[in-house]
Amino acid sequence: MATGVESAIVTTAAPAIRPRALPLVAVLVGGMLGTALRFGIDLAIPHAVDAFPLSTLVVNVLGALALGLLVANVWPTASDWLKAGLGAGLLGSFTTFSALAVSVVAISGTGDPTLAIGYLAADLGLGLGAALLGLRLGNRGTPPVDLENE
Repeated sequence: MATGVESAIVTTAAPAIRPRALPLVAVLVGGMLGTALRFGIDLAIPHAVDAFPLSTLVVNVLGALALGLLVANVWPTASDWLKAGLGAGLLGSFTTFSALAVSVVAISGTGDPTLAIGYLAADLGLGLGAALLGLRLGNRGTPPVDLENE
């Protein structure tokens, strides 16, 4: 029987992510993953607040190495959203300057400034070395990446 009202099946697709919003979504997702990885390493390598923060050192050195490899291998051909998600998102939340700063201040409060200075020097020196190593390993057989015009 016809009632004069036709029934229709209405289907709606999930709204597409606008291209301008894609980098932001990538940073959010990458940030969640990086934070979880960071927390996992903090749990695996625990330390007291005023003790040498080995987990922070490990995270910062690994992050610097990973970013160096990515800049050398992925950045030349990667889309903006992928760079944002891996760089600012994943590695930005994985490595944090604030953790380094708080660790140095906490260690300084123990009355042993040499440990704080040693930690700061180790973090910066090993981090810079890891970034350089990542760039060099990533550039094997490829022309060097022009970081100035990137």
